[in-house]
Amino acid sequence: MTLTVEVPTELSARVPAEQRGPGLGRDAVRLLVSRGTEVSHHAFRELPGLLRAGDLLVVNTSATVAAAVDGRVGHARVVVHFSTRGDDGRWAVELREPSGDGSTRARAGGPAGTEVRLAGGARLVLEEPLSARGERLWWARVSGAGVPGLLRERGRPIRYAYTDRDQPLSAYQTVFALPSGDGTGSAEMPSAARPFTARLVTELVSRGVWFAPIALDTGVASAEAHEPPYPERFSVPEASARLVNAVRAGGGRVVAVGTTAVRAVESAAGPDGVVRARAGWTDLVVTPERGVRVVDGLLTGLHEPQASHLLMLAAVAGRAAVERGYAAAVRGRYLWHEFGDVHLLLPAEDLTESIA
Repeated sequence: MTLTVEVPTELSARVPAEQRGPGLGRDAVRLLVSRGTEVSHHAFRELPGLLRAGDLLVVNTSATVAAAVDGRVGHARVVVHFSTRGDDGRWAVELREPSGDGSTRARAGGPAGTEVRLAGGARLVLEEPLSARGERLWWARVSGAGVPGLLRERGRPIRYAYTDRDQPLSAYQTVFALPSGDGTGSAEMPSAARPFTARLVTELVSRGVWFAPIALDTGVASAEAHEPPYPERFSVPEASARLVNAVRAGGGRVVAVGTTAVRAVESAAGPDGVVRARAGWTDLVVTPERGVRVVDGLLTGLHEPQASHLLMLAAVAGRAAVERGYAAAVRGRYLWHEFGDVHLLLPAEDLTESIA
């Protein structure tokens, strides 16, 4: 699915919301709301009034890791983006070139056997492409250091060219992030949850909104590539599965916070629409043809018009709702990417309901 809208480059969010002016917090972003094809404009702090008692927010607790590490291939400088750890100890990685402005640009992958000397003395060897779809991501083996320790000591957050400068890792953590026991996590921030603050979560809970934590470690999704998502590691705990089922049975709405939350909870849903505790790998690609089984709504960032994530949005809300919402976002000068504004897609039947 490709949208016909064009997003001007000046609509890229270049710094986090809290750095745009004195006294601003993470929640100082705008919220575009789509109910079917009807669109309204809000501040993110208005979210509690847009949800109902009995609604459920599914949130991703995966912490962001400092996944970018400097290295050299021969005499050439490269930046390695560590994406996902495989069950055999290898890592899926993307090799990129420094762009001279503190960011990186795409680089041809491979070939097999390419050796990368990493900061700190470790070595990485590319072994095979991650999939037959292309050679951007490769399975690689690292020697001379454990990767989680290497990322803690030598890594920095992945940064793309539309941002102004490097940010500390704390800028890429959400209020829901929980560190893993083995030091792994998400290569890129589950950014839909970034505007949430502890105060806003407290207000939502006080209004009767439930939260169901899941975990999905996001891999690298470079700015130039719009492939379908690769397999990712996820976990839906028993308590969260039961809560989703209970909310659905009670007539509440299940609203996923981010496309990662959709992928995780839909991967745990059977054909009967019942969510069961699951953990492991998911290769699920949510499309309009596949549809969704348990998710009623979605809170997400604004994606590029060519992004594969838009198929998931269309599966949740319909293509017409996505097209109408994105046209309104461009007209309204909303900001894109991980530090930008957010979009709440709710069922069309909510049009008759008043906003609290």
